[in-house]
Amino acid sequence: MECIVHFEVLHSKGPKALRGLLFLDEGAAPTESQLIDMFKDMKFNVRLDDREKLIFKPVDAGADYSEIRITGYDAGDKKSGEDHDLKSIVSNLLPPKPSGL
Repeated sequence: MECIVHFEVLHSKGPKALRGLLFLDEGAAPTESQLIDMFKDMKFNVRLDDREKLIFKPVDAGADYSEIRITGYDAGDKKSGEDHDLKSIVSNLLPPKPSGL
């Protein structure tokens, strides 16, 4: 099954959101070595720095980024359509609509 890995690369100019692709067995989660290999294929030579927060640091001292943070996985197991959780979060962040006169 295909698994899209969403991650941010933290550069000095700010974060950049990117995606990678892994092929996994049905119901399996990506392993540390699979993630590191995916990053190597994308020219990011990294090591796992924080297993709990899924933060990877560059192995090379001269890298132009400070860390890579995994922000989510999409294995296609959710049905497409409206994301109620996301809609709830966004509605709480938006300013309230002005009331009528």
